[in-house]
Amino acid sequence: QLQLVESGGGLVQPGGSLRLSCAASGFTLDYYAIGWFRQAPGKEREGVSCISSSDGSTSYQDSVKGRFTISRDNAKNTVHLQMNSLKPEDTAVYYCAARSSVVCRFYGYDYWGQGTQVTVSS
Repeated sequence: QLQLVESGGGLVQPGGSLRLSCAASGFTLDYYAIGWFRQAPGKEREGVSCISSSDGSTSYQDSVKGRFTISRDNAKNTVHLQMNSLKPEDTAVYYCAARSSVVCRFYGYDYWGQGTQVTVSS
């Protein structure tokens, strides 16, 4: 069974950091572009970051550039999202997804995780 499982969410104060992980089972992430998305209450889901499966090229939503970093650990079949300088507006459920393509985009994903809650509040 193909599955993605996110972890690492939680409650953090503004300015703090969290590291999200996306672990795959049943398939190898090496051949998939991986994206991180988020959905805040009352808002549409939006793409946050993605990483290609070929050269490791990355893309970020403008609001997280310079604060978030996506990376792959192919040996552990895992993708991470390091989130620094968190803001209250980063509060959302964060999802990882796998796209059957080498190219990083914010659409066309085939497999999704169940999500992990990130809350940024003092």
